[in-house]
Amino acid sequence: MVSFELSEEQAMVKETIASFATDQMEPLMRESDEKGEISEEIIKKGWELEIISSNIPEEYGGFGESPSALTGVIAYEELAHGDLSAAMHLVSPTVAAYSTLLYGTEEQKKEFLPAFCGEEFKPSGAALLEPRHSFCPSAMTTVAVRDGNEYVLTGQKCLVPLAKESDDIIIFATTDPGAGFAGVEAFMVPTGAENLSISEREKNMGLKALATYEVSLNGVRVPLDRKIGGERGIDFLNLVSRSRLALAAMAVGLMRRAAEHSRDYAKERVAFGEPIGSRQAIAFMIAEMFIETDATRMLVWEAAWKCDRGEEFSKEAAIAKYYAAEKAMKICDGAVQVMGGHGYVRDNPPELWFRNARAFAMLEGMAMV
Repeated sequence: MVSFELSEEQAMVKETIASFATDQMEPLMRESDEKGEISEEIIKKGWELEIISSNIPEEYGGFGESPSALTGVIAYEELAHGDLSAAMHLVSPTVAAYSTLLYGTEEQKKEFLPAFCGEEFKPSGAALLEPRHSFCPSAMTTVAVRDGNEYVLTGQKCLVPLAKESDDIIIFATTDPGAGFAGVEAFMVPTGAENLSISEREKNMGLKALATYEVSLNGVRVPLDRKIGGERGIDFLNLVSRSRLALAAMAVGLMRRAAEHSRDYAKERVAFGEPIGSRQAIAFMIAEMFIETDATRMLVWEAAWKCDRGEEFSKEAAIAKYYAAEKAMKICDGAVQVMGGHGYVRDNPPELWFRNARAFAMLEGMAMV
């Protein structure tokens, strides 16, 4: 039976990260958006939360076991409640780390994982999305062709976080076009590899503090030992589903913050002699914000619970991600409306949340639980 009571460890994770997000991330949210960067202090303190190393076994430099999807979504919701851009920056290395932990060979785990357990933040981009209309992870056009003791990678990737800051990028490419999810593999590719080029930083409508780039692969040669999992490879659908849970959880954090702001503003803003929250139209809108936030969280938790139990959860993860993307836009739009004209002004957070929420409809593979 599904239980909604947090374990002692989960409650501690939630409290610790919530305190950090509220006290330190949120006050710098607007400044980060305007400057287009996350402060070094936030990155340093966020890394000290040991979100990744607590999920990596001791023999690879960490102090935990395999990642718990449910604990992960609880943590990511709290991070995004503080600032979505900073949250995505801090957890972007999880894709490379957890892909290696779950499917890497013993040699790959020993080579790559200790770097994610060090004292300093380890930037690591993940290249999954492609710059084309109606992109689908199961119909990838970036290909990897076996050539002797190497693979040759060709294709285009976009919205790759921290690509220029990373020593290596985990790149997803199909080795069997037409095979869907089953044909996609992952490769750990050095950013200095020949025939790999990284664009200037992308200019996006939202997530302006998160550095993302296009990555071009024009016949990049990758040794066999850089294919995650070796001959066995990866379960790409599982990794995509874990990524969808991470993104959906961050959407819940953003939704919750927008709903809370709307509730508090409606209590304080007086018009025509009474708080605007006493107006039925406003009250019902805010009530629906909280209902949809809780409903989305339950979808995410159910899928994460199934993941941790080793059950099939890809459908539930896809539903949670789709629902979260749709409702995040609706709730953040509602937050703008509750403030009226003030909600459109850059000095107030709803316009920032609205721009950030729009990204969820297109993002894939930016983080993982």
